[in-house]
Amino acid sequence: MSENYITDPCLRGFAACGCGCSKQQLNTFDYMSDVPGNNDISDLVEVQFKNTRKGYFRNDNHLDLVKGDIVAVEASPGHDIGTVTLTGSLVPLQMKKAQLKTGTEIKRVYRKARPADLEKWEEARSRENDTMIQSRQIAKQLELDMKIGDVEYQGDCNKAIFYYIADARVDFRKLIRVLAETFHVRIEMRQIGARQEAGRIGGIGPCGRELCCSTWVKNFQTVSTGSARMQDISPNPQKLAGQCGKLKCCLNYELDVYNEAHRHLPDRNTPLETLDATYYHFKTDILNARVTYSTDKRMAANLVTIPAERAVAVIEMNRNGQKPEFLDNENAPTLKRTVDLAEQDDLTRFDKTKRKNRNRNRNNGRSRNGDDFKSGRGNNGKPQSPPSLQAQS
Repeated sequence: MSENYITDPCLRGFAACGCGCSKQQLNTFDYMSDVPGNNDISDLVEVQFKNTRKGYFRNDNHLDLVKGDIVAVEASPGHDIGTVTLTGSLVPLQMKKAQLKTGTEIKRVYRKARPADLEKWEEARSRENDTMIQSRQIAKQLELDMKIGDVEYQGDCNKAIFYYIADARVDFRKLIRVLAETFHVRIEMRQIGARQEAGRIGGIGPCGRELCCSTWVKNFQTVSTGSARMQDISPNPQKLAGQCGKLKCCLNYELDVYNEAHRHLPDRNTPLETLDATYYHFKTDILNARVTYSTDKRMAANLVTIPAERAVAVIEMNRNGQKPEFLDNENAPTLKRTVDLAEQDDLTRFDKTKRKNRNRNRNNGRSRNGDDFKSGRGNNGKPQSPPSLQAQS
């Protein structure tokens, strides 16, 4: 199936108009796609190129463009080939979110890609891997402290963008001359960070899903080890580091929730004084607002778990010179324990119960001494009344 298969009107459906082709990164859900006249509101379109590179162009020719169309757009020099990822009224909002610099020139869309354009584009893409390997060898020969992470050819093969990573400033003027003489194209060098490189390469994270940086994250925020400490996560570098070698971006996702929860928790360095002992902080269940205290600073001894409200109340009592008799007050508010539905059913109900052989007397109603109360006769054959009648007599 060809690359432009979603331009077929029979195959547009939800994938083309709503979420777009699943092979594209940084997709935007177009909830205005089925609104009549949506494309007439704005003539701007969003076009995505290789990996995470996107651009915004003006549809001056009023082409009937939908999400998934492959188009030829204006470039400097020549033209480039990309895929339309968004049209209509949401494009200006995306441009505002992208924080484009003031005075940025908005180039235009030339046409829908022709078969000749697609062939040239496929030829350019086939040269990228070999060019990247060869350029790395050239940079190594020139003894430059840099790593070329990716190479992207323009759709008409007139220009190549080299993405590189470097810890310090690199003088690559000589490298540009050597690359231009080797590949006979116009050279453009772009420095990226480790997170951007991971987003361009892609991969699967430990959560089992595709990397956030290659699917929807556009603006990377600073992640510190304080985010892990705030969430009581073990400071293990192997578990906290992502594919890029930096701290995982997802450490910031729930940070605001934990910051809000910490506002209602007592100070960990403040001990709790009671009439019989002094309790020190041992551990905290942040989201459930439960604090565990120990009578020993260095080890778990006489552990007592109380709600955070009770701990704050005891601290206030200690400040006023009062000491409660017990740390866990029965009248203190407690959280209801969540019920696990799986615990309600006993798994042993599927096992066959083993019946024990019980020694039962063959004759019902026979007493321990062998007297038969049903017949009213004893062992000697004489008539005999039940024990209750004998007691009355």
